Amino acid sequence: MPILNRAAEMQDEVAGWRQHLHQTPELNFDVFKTAAFVTEKLKAFGCDDVVTGLGKTGVVGIIRGRQGEGPTIGLRADMDALPLNEITGKPYASTIPGKMHACGHDGHTAMLLGAAKYLAETRNFTGSVAVIFQPAEEGGGGGNEMVKDGMMDRFDISKVFGMHNMPGLPVGQFAIRPGPIMAATAEFTITVRGKGGHAAMPHGTIDPIVIASQLVGALQTIASRSTDPVEAVVVSVTKFHAGDAYNIIPETAEIAGTVRTLRKEIAKKSEERIRTICEGLATAFGARIEVDYQANYPVTFNHAEETVFASDVAAGVAGDAHVHRGIQPVMGGEDFSYMLEARPGAFIFIGNGDTAGLHNPAYDFNDEVIPHGMSYWVKLAETALAA
Repeated sequence: MPILNRAAEMQDEVAGWRQHLHQTPELNFDVFKTAAFVTEKLKAFGCDDVVTGLGKTGVVGIIRGRQGEGPTIGLRADMDALPLNEITGKPYASTIPGKMHACGHDGHTAMLLGAAKYLAETRNFTGSVAVIFQPAEEGGGGGNEMVKDGMMDRFDISKVFGMHNMPGLPVGQFAIRPGPIMAATAEFTITVRGKGGHAAMPHGTIDPIVIASQLVGALQTIASRSTDPVEAVVVSVTKFHAGDAYNIIPETAEIAGTVRTLRKEIAKKSEERIRTICEGLATAFGARIEVDYQANYPVTFNHAEETVFASDVAAGVAGDAHVHRGIQPVMGGEDFSYMLEARPGAFIFIGNGDTAGLHNPAYDFNDEVIPHGMSYWVKLAETALAA
């Protein structure tokens, strides 16, 4: 099936919802206005149940089909924004300094709301659809909180599906792969404790800046010399803080960053190597080095059968030539991974066109994507729950 006529007709209405959400971004779990907006819409659509407060501020709407009892599938969108100052200059730009929808979660929420409205009107399926609106994807682990809150069992969700926009992929195209599609992530903070002193007398100090600088380079050997070249691992140092004056060697220096991998074994080995490198440099320089290592989101792993199913549904909307079924994994993290650990399902990318990249202050979700995303959600639900 191509794009639904009703989805095309609804594009302006759904874009209006999206632009409203874009103007009022909220962070992490503090998505109270967004969740209230979603709740109001779901109730107005006539959803059979609307449950709030799941995973702190998540919302789930249940839509039952007209053709009798059957399984429940989950369709998930994320609601939170990012701590950035927007520079798009759009008339609907963020009205809140330091906050913006720079990852398209406003578009994800709007598209799933549009699909919910259509599904509540037509109910052309057997069983139920759970539309899941999740907080705190951007580092807060809202997906995990909703799973821990019993969402899957409470609504008897048998399979779950997610979708994210992808800048650079043309509008009307989809991309997916079985197995790992997004990386496991971890965050580290390394504190080097040396001995401060006068910058003119470095021989009387243990310079933590020199040691931390050695660490930055040494950590890159985890990927280049400690990991099989065919495996994927990215170690990025993203912070370096030390010192306050030109003529003082400080007592401490701190570096921090992330580790991203596609396999648990590589993630474990990377942590071990970070600790070993720090121990070695501490001994070599006579310093103390403390490592705070926090494993974050697991690998987003697409289940084989559900990936084929999602790919075929996308091909029905976009045409088989516009569905890329074997894309390279993306090394960003995604907490939909927790839902895929709890239930079989698949995560797919939808093209956002030639736009600024995600997490960029010039990014804006492309409203031309809306009918494509809505049609995918509707067809996925109707096909999965066909009588």
